[in-house]
Amino acid sequence: MNVFIVGAGPGDPELITVKGQKLLSEADVIIYAGSLVNPALLDYAKAGCEIHNSASMTLPQVINVIEDSVKQGKMVVRLHTGDPSIYGAIQEQMDALDKLGIEYKVVPGVSSFLATAAALKQEYTLPGISQTVIITRNEGRTPVPDREKLRSLAAHQATMCIFLSITMLEDVVKELIAGGYKPETPIAIVQRASWPEEKIVRATLATICEEIADKGIDRTAMIVVSNCLAADYELSRLYAPEFSHMFRQADK
Repeated sequence: MNVFIVGAGPGDPELITVKGQKLLSEADVIIYAGSLVNPALLDYAKAGCEIHNSASMTLPQVINVIEDSVKQGKMVVRLHTGDPSIYGAIQEQMDALDKLGIEYKVVPGVSSFLATAAALKQEYTLPGISQTVIITRNEGRTPVPDREKLRSLAAHQATMCIFLSITMLEDVVKELIAGGYKPETPIAIVQRASWPEEKIVRATLATICEEIADKGIDRTAMIVVSNCLAADYELSRLYAPEFSHMFRQADK
C-alpha cells in the first residue's frame, strides 16, 4: 500500500493519531491541505520528503502527483484537516484513484467538533437534554437539501455543531430561531480549537452577533448550539449507585 489519506486532527500537532504520525514520518511525498492543516505537522516528515500544498492545486493536479509518485514506488500521504470524512472533499479523490486502479487506505483523525467540545469542557449528550449531535453547515456556495437546512434541523432541539458557517452567523441565528430554538438558547463559538490562538465566545442566540463583533473571528470556527451548554441535567444511569449492569450490582 503506497497511498494513505490521513486525518491531521484539529490543529494541535499532538492530536494526530499515532498511526497518522508514523505514516507522515515514513512518507516520500506529502500533499497537505495548506489552508487548514497546521504546518507544524510537517515537522514529522523525514528529510528529503517531497511536500505539496494542495491549497493552490486542482483535483487533477493532486491526482497526477499521487499517480506519478505511485509509479515511482513512492509512499504518499494525503493529509487532510480533522477527520477527512467530514467536509474533507475526499470522495472525489478516492473515486479518481479507484478509476486509476490505485489502492489506498484512510486513516481517521480527531474532528474539530470534538476538539471544540474539549475546549468548551462540554459533553454534547446530557441525559434529559440532548442525546443527539447534528453535524451540519449553513447553505453557501455548496447547496444544502431542503430537509437538511438549519431551519428544518432546528426542530429536533438537539446539539448542533455547525461547520463552515461563521461568516454567515446572522443568517445562521435567524434560521435556528425560525426553526424553533428560543432566542435564549446557549451558543458557543470556538475558533481554531486546540491551536495556541484558540478563541472561545459564549452567548445566546439573541446576543451572539453582538458578542462576537469585535473578536476578530472570521474563519476556521465551529458554532455549537445546545441547551447542554447551560443546563441542569440528569446524572448518567451508568454510574448511579442503584443501577445494575453486567459489570456491577446495584447498591441496596
